[in-house]
Amino acid sequence: NLSELAEHPFNINTVTKEELEQLPFLSDKMVENILYYVYKYGPLVSLNELWGVEGMDKQTQTFLKDFVYVGNSVEKRAFSWKNLWKYNKQEVWMRTDIPLNEKAGYADIPLGEEEKFASKRYYGDPYYLNLRYKYQFQQKIYVSLAAEKDAGEPFFSLYNRKGFDFYNASVQLNDFGKLHTLVLGNYKASFGYGLVMNMGFSMGKYTSFSTLNRAGKGLSKYTSMNEANYLQGAGASWKWKNRWLLTGFVSFRNQDATVDNECITTLKTDGYHRLKKDIEKKNTVFNTLVGSNLTYDGKYFEGGFTAVYNVFNKVLNPVERLYNRYYPRGRYFYNVGVNYKWYRGKFVFSGETAGDKDKQGKIATLNQLTYSPIVNTSLIVINRYYDKKYQSLYANGFGENSRLQNEMGLFIGLETSLLSRIKLLCYGEFFYFPWYRYLVDKKKTIGMEGVFQASYSPLNSLDMLIKYSYKNKAKNYQDTEESKLVLPNIRQRLHYQLTYSPLSVLRWKTVVEYVRSEVWKREASNGWALGSSVKVDIPRLSLRTSLSGIWFHTQDYASRVYMYEKGLLYAFSMMSLYGRGERWTWTMDYNWKKRLTFQVKWGWTHYRDRSTISSGAEEIQGNNKYDLQFQIRLKW
Repeated sequence: NLSELAEHPFNINTVTKEELEQLPFLSDKMVENILYYVYKYGPLVSLNELWGVEGMDKQTQTFLKDFVYVGNSVEKRAFSWKNLWKYNKQEVWMRTDIPLNEKAGYADIPLGEEEKFASKRYYGDPYYLNLRYKYQFQQKIYVSLAAEKDAGEPFFSLYNRKGFDFYNASVQLNDFGKLHTLVLGNYKASFGYGLVMNMGFSMGKYTSFSTLNRAGKGLSKYTSMNEANYLQGAGASWKWKNRWLLTGFVSFRNQDATVDNECITTLKTDGYHRLKKDIEKKNTVFNTLVGSNLTYDGKYFEGGFTAVYNVFNKVLNPVERLYNRYYPRGRYFYNVGVNYKWYRGKFVFSGETAGDKDKQGKIATLNQLTYSPIVNTSLIVINRYYDKKYQSLYANGFGENSRLQNEMGLFIGLETSLLSRIKLLCYGEFFYFPWYRYLVDKKKTIGMEGVFQASYSPLNSLDMLIKYSYKNKAKNYQDTEESKLVLPNIRQRLHYQLTYSPLSVLRWKTVVEYVRSEVWKREASNGWALGSSVKVDIPRLSLRTSLSGIWFHTQDYASRVYMYEKGLLYAFSMMSLYGRGERWTWTMDYNWKKRLTFQVKWGWTHYRDRSTISSGAEEIQGNNKYDLQFQIRLKW
């Protein structure tokens, strides 16, 4: 989302509150201050004027420059067929991943053993391919088309005789009179604080607290290649008396699932259709969803009411285990929720309470209080209670569990940039789980988490960050006597990062990470990683290139390290590394006349502690893994 916004920045002189709220690093108060500054002093002539906005700090201004530009205060053109054709922005691009290792799923089957290996053999070739097209007229009209084939899926053959395995099309219209938003095709919906419906992307607790009390933004186009987390149909929002917004949406779509005796035992969400067992689960169930939302956006109060009803053509009935006894079951699901946000001086009260269908009649509630004595300082307290029997298929809110049920918690955090070049973020959280959980064969377990993060910029060209996190959660443990215990599992992480840009065309970044994972008074393992990257811009040649390397050494999987890795446009990787080895990557971007962009990425992972990589159909013989990606984009 941020990459797309950076590609199509907002005019700072005509930007709206709704547009600025899409940027997660801006607090509600900062959004208000930016709009007030433009209103009071008139159109900006330079982005350096942002320093005049109350509470503006170096980091916020640096981030903001990537998403705004200075334009004419009456730049927006009227809607007409002529302007649609003349002033639009269009782009088309293609990406392919080329394998440089042979995986077991593509290996030749020994003569006479076809039946034995059929279940482990991929149906298609090892190449990944996607195509995208996008049309945009200002911030009013969006059209996107996309098609994707994962590695291992057939292409114009077998069950994919129409070509790609996944097609995605969406249309979005914004601000046509009383029509606030209209979406057609594939789209996503997010309302309130996610206790009923949230299909947006979240980075969790580690990001800026300003996003934690920001409600979902309703309907929007779906342009991702994720094959599960979307709706398919139509939705519309109407403005009513300026401050009211009424939304209705419907969805009809097939979904992948494991079906046994007309019962859905699992919903398949990975989007892969490469093996025989994948094909057996493809489009085996049908889901119908109807939803509505009514939102009020006042000066001192915001609120909303959301209702969602969805039904499957088969009964959802997972194979019962202790931990999943209260997972969603049945054909019909109904959820309602009420969210609120009340401004009172330097305080903001916000939250949501939701209930499920009458069969269970249980609730989930999230409430938070934010205190901001000055613009760049926030103290936040969040309390949540998600009943163990609460059921919602599309909920995705603040919490410790992946499912929004069986959890209570208290979160207290502080974020401040009181000093102009130092920014602090810290929080502590306590959580309680009344029922059993996956890999935790015990009721009434507790846990805690703490994080301290400080970033420091002594020079405009130098940034440093240090972060320490501690998490304690109960987990099953098997000792040498074959008895199973539930013991505290403690994971500590120390992360240091330094970024230096001596020249505008040169950027050097170094990262050091240490992880310690231990079972209470029994086992402990340690993991280290050291990474460095150099990025160089060559404006004369319209060329940008980077080289990065990571050395890692962990005692086992429990002490694995996670490292961010830059990818091609609209793609990124969060690498999970364990064992002993190195990872090297090289990227290059070439931009011809700001119209044609060519990107390439090469990667090499070398392990020093194994002779095979991965397992099953993904197994690679040897200790080296290579990857190569290409992407080309044309804009006009």
